[in-house]
Amino acid sequence: MDENTSYEAVRSRDGRFDGEFFFAVGTTGIYCRPSCPATTPKRQNVRFFPTAAAAQGAGFRACRRCRPDAVPGSAEWNVRADVVARAVRLIGDGVIDREGVAGLAARLGYSARQVQRQLTAELGAGPVALARAQRAHTARVLLQTTGLPVTQIAFAAGFSSVRQFNDTVRAVYAATPSELRAAAPRSAGRRSAAPAAGIPLRLAHRGPYRSGPVFDLLQREAVPGVEEVTGAPGARTYRRTLRLPYGTGIVAVDERTGAARAASGARPGGWLEAHLHLTDPRDLTTAVQRLRRLFDLDADPYAVDERLGADPRLAPLVAARPGLRSPGAADPDEAAVRAVAGPAEAELLVRRYGKALDAPSGTLTHLFPEPAVLAASEPGGTLGALTAALADGTLRLDPGADRDAAHATLLALPGLDAATAAAIRVRALGDPDVAPPGADVPAGWRPWRSYAVHHLRAAGHPER
Repeated sequence: MDENTSYEAVRSRDGRFDGEFFFAVGTTGIYCRPSCPATTPKRQNVRFFPTAAAAQGAGFRACRRCRPDAVPGSAEWNVRADVVARAVRLIGDGVIDREGVAGLAARLGYSARQVQRQLTAELGAGPVALARAQRAHTARVLLQTTGLPVTQIAFAAGFSSVRQFNDTVRAVYAATPSELRAAAPRSAGRRSAAPAAGIPLRLAHRGPYRSGPVFDLLQREAVPGVEEVTGAPGARTYRRTLRLPYGTGIVAVDERTGAARAASGARPGGWLEAHLHLTDPRDLTTAVQRLRRLFDLDADPYAVDERLGADPRLAPLVAARPGLRSPGAADPDEAAVRAVAGPAEAELLVRRYGKALDAPSGTLTHLFPEPAVLAASEPGGTLGALTAALADGTLRLDPGADRDAAHATLLALPGLDAATAAAIRVRALGDPDVAPPGADVPAGWRPWRSYAVHHLRAAGHPER
């Protein structure tokens, strides 16, 4: 999009572009999402930025009205497979906070200088600035939804010092941490005093969200002890355990979606209500990003539906299910193991080798077993080969993995067929453009072939 087109999106408050770009107003020093309901500024006063980090780096602070730091991420990073997209996905998973820029570069196979140069050229901000913007958002969520002490929030959000935390919050939000906490929306509810009490979240999405098929899939696949789906269709809750870098978590996500108030001409999307219990609040950013991948919340349903709806075979299916998503995985290694093992054996693996929670939560009692544990305990067959490759790093399925390289490694494993490799690529690697092996798929379905397959399955049509 050129700047004139971007400005027209701002003038019409078009929520389709929330997260795709940001605009800032020179006369106020504030940056916003395109659908911000405030009075549209004059064109000569507006600047455009590809990321919130770039706007912050230019000295602009986040709008308190539209909260641009909370928008869905750009769907571009799910589609693309280049180093910039892989870096963005890894930063979202918290790699900078845990391993620094050197760790990020090592995972990507580039030097730190090359990563800095490529990100800055395309996103207007380097890896540290992108991670800083993410930390600021995490800090705001913790300040406004929990009663944790400010000092504890500073380190939980990934800051190296309280001074750095205070300076960043003031720069991004033009408020002190205490002022930001006092300004929490009333809808945030009663703040929890400890991480064990849980953190309420609104997981934002753009455009329509067809939650029913996602929860149907999660209910069919649920592994007892690790997952459960309760309630009647339309009002179900999905709960599961999470293994995270610093501790464990239990999340509950509701099927019923919330809808943002639409401005004139805007289609801003909405959110899924969630509640997250963490043993260590430092895991908040990582847990949220993994949930976003599981529920495919950063997708662009407008682009998907427009492309697939142009095909005569898919047009009635798209019209019947606008906003259909292609779910990913909360834990890619777990998703791969389950794809190979099948549901019955996955349940058995949890009972035999899953780590028991310190405190069970209803029917949730275990974490899914780690690949290293399975490789040592069940070394034979295809499953043993898969878990050994995951455990020793031969196969990487993390957010920054090279999808083509991972797919080739999967196909080289003894006994692992092309259909299973494709299923792992869709779920574990979050690839939106995977067709069933051997299928004669029209070129016009690209880059959304995974979504086309979901439409065909939902309608009971053959995929080939």
